[in-house]
Amino acid sequence: MKAAVYYAPHDIRCAQIPDAVLDDDQGMLVRVTATSICGSDLHLYRGALDPIMERGKSQTGHELIGEVVQVGKRVGRFKPKDRISMGYSVSCGHCYMCEVGQTAHCETTNRAVYGFGVPFGSINGTHAEALVIPQADGHAMKIPASISDEAAVTLSCNLPSAIIANKFADIQPGETVALVGCGPTGMMALDIALSRGPGRMVVLDGLGYRLEIARSKGAATVDITQEGWKERALAETGGRGFDKVIEAVGYTESLQMSLDLVRPGGVVSAIGVFTDATFNLNLADVFLRNISLHMNGFANVQPFMWEGLRLMDRGVVEPGAYFTHRFALADIDQAFATFHHKKDGAMKMLLRP
Repeated sequence: MKAAVYYAPHDIRCAQIPDAVLDDDQGMLVRVTATSICGSDLHLYRGALDPIMERGKSQTGHELIGEVVQVGKRVGRFKPKDRISMGYSVSCGHCYMCEVGQTAHCETTNRAVYGFGVPFGSINGTHAEALVIPQADGHAMKIPASISDEAAVTLSCNLPSAIIANKFADIQPGETVALVGCGPTGMMALDIALSRGPGRMVVLDGLGYRLEIARSKGAATVDITQEGWKERALAETGGRGFDKVIEAVGYTESLQMSLDLVRPGGVVSAIGVFTDATFNLNLADVFLRNISLHMNGFANVQPFMWEGLRLMDRGVVEPGAYFTHRFALADIDQAFATFHHKKDGAMKMLLRP
């Protein structure tokens, strides 16, 4: 079958690999209808996680909408032809960590993640014609026909992460809120944040076409590539700083930016996927300014998938609107390059086998 394989930094391409075979009583074999490239996949593409990938073997992809082909004899919630998605991390649903909502830290699967290399279980990826979903009852979900393929794909990672960002931020009506980074997950976080009635919403990014989308939603925008960006952003708060800051990038620079923007006693909700080993956190500053910092890049998405469905059903978010490019799986190398270089207004890539 066809599947995306990691060969080297900037070299992820479609290859022929052995067909996926179900040999797990608690798993199911799924035909991939559509998948996508997540912002966290770009860490793989640019080589930041090269040490954890087995070159020429490790598969990629962790976002899915698909159809069940075969189920193991201990799977009780699904049957062939069911339309399903699943959380990007493999969780059993019944261990201590799953029961307390920390599904990304499942003790049964030892933090296994689809398409993310050796330390995360060497699990098959969704950038393929088919894949096996282990512990299926624990983290997969049936998807109604009313939800488009594009929207359903975001339930694996993007949309639940955006929900988590807002839960940590706990935006109250009238507060000033900054969003650092408005890629697909950032845009969904923006949609949810705006529904909470902030007094002032300011979006910071370095790409003009993204900022234009944010402006069209009613947010004020600041281009961080322009000199004086921080002063312009803080001016939106009268110089006090923002009550809440959502960070959706995953770089040390964006985290420091968020800490620079938040007011004393404010909250930073950081959902970007960070790959840097260290960060020079000024503990005295965070302590003296009473800042609350929440980090959840390794997001526990499964408990929030149903809420994501509800938000889509009620029109709070429309994730399908953020898909700007569509590729065949055979052209995944082009899809990665387009997304990485932000060509042609790239936001979200849809891939079909």
